[in-house]
Amino acid sequence: MADNAWIAVDAMGGDDGLAVMLAGVARARRQFEGMRFLLVGDEAQIADGLKTHPNLTAASEIVHAPEVVGSSEKPSQAIRRAKRTSMGIAIDLVKQGRAAAAVSSGNTGAMMAMAKLSLRMLPGIDRPALAAPMPTLGDNDVVMLDLGANTECDARNLVQFAVMGAAYARTILDLSSPRVALLNIGSEDQKGTDEIREAAAQLRGDTHLPLTFAGFVEGNHISRGEVDVIVCDGFAGNIALKTAEGTARFVADLLKRAFRSSVRSKIGFLISRPATQLLRDHLDPNNHNGAVFLGLNGLVVKSHGGATELGVATAIGNAAKMVRADLTRRIAEDLRNFEAAA
Repeated sequence: MADNAWIAVDAMGGDDGLAVMLAGVARARRQFEGMRFLLVGDEAQIADGLKTHPNLTAASEIVHAPEVVGSSEKPSQAIRRAKRTSMGIAIDLVKQGRAAAAVSSGNTGAMMAMAKLSLRMLPGIDRPALAAPMPTLGDNDVVMLDLGANTECDARNLVQFAVMGAAYARTILDLSSPRVALLNIGSEDQKGTDEIREAAAQLRGDTHLPLTFAGFVEGNHISRGEVDVIVCDGFAGNIALKTAEGTARFVADLLKRAFRSSVRSKIGFLISRPATQLLRDHLDPNNHNGAVFLGLNGLVVKSHGGATELGVATAIGNAAKMVRADLTRRIAEDLRNFEAAA
C-alpha cells in the first residue's frame, strides 16, 4: 500500500458495534503491518476502546461522527444525515482523497445510496454492482456479482459486471485471466433470457480483455470451482448468496446434531475433529467477508453486519489488496479497452 494510503473504517457500524469493529481493525493491523486507519465514530467511545488495542494507537486517527445509521433506516433518510453519520463521513473521506477505501458493517442500502451519491460512477459504467468472494471446491474462491444492488439488468449491465468482476478477481485471487461465466438456467446457448444471451454473445466476441469467457453456469455448479467469476443480476445473485449461506449453516447444524446423537457419534466426532474443523473454516463466511461496490469512482467495502473480529479483519484485508492493486484504475482501463474494440 502506498505510504500515504489510509483506510476509513465506520467504527460504529455492524450488529455488535464498536468492540468487534476495533478488534477486527487491530487484527488486520497485526496481519498487515503497513496499514493505517481513520476510525470514524464517537470520538470518546473510540478513544476509550483503543486502550485495549495499543497496536492501533500509532497507526490510527479518530474522525468524530456524532450519529450512526440505523440497521433498518431507509436510504432516503440516511442520505439526509450523511454528513453527520459515521458511515457517510467514512465514504466522504474517500471522496476527499484522505482515505483510499472505506469499510463499514452497517446498513447495506444506505451504504449503497451514500456511496453512489458521493463518489459517482466511473466513466462508462451505468450501475454499480455488489461483488464478493464465495467458497468453492476449487483452488480459489469464486467472485460473484451482482449480489443485490440491481434487481433488473440489461445485456450492457451484465457485460460491464463481467469486466469489473474479472478485474476484481485478478486483484483478490491473483489470476492473470479469470474464467468468467453468466449464471443461467442451463448451459446450452439457447437457454436464458434475451439479456443473458446477448451479453454472452458480446463476451464471446471480445479478445482484448484479460479474461476467459466460459459460457453459462447453473446454480448447482456455483461452488464447484469450475469458473472464477459468476455474473448475474442482483435479484438472482442475492437469492444465490442467501441460499449458499443458509446451506452452509444447515450443514454445520446437521453435523453438530449428528455428532451429539449418541456416545458412539461423540467418539466419532473426536476422531474426525480435524476434518470437521477444516470444513467449518472453509464454510465460515468470516473467511470470505467483504463485498465491494464495483463501478464507483472510489473503493467502498461492505462487511457483513454480523461479522466477527475475523470477518472484519478479512474485509479490511481485501480492501487493502484492492488499494494496492489500484482496482478502480484497472476497471476503468479494462472498460475502455472493451469499448474501443467493440
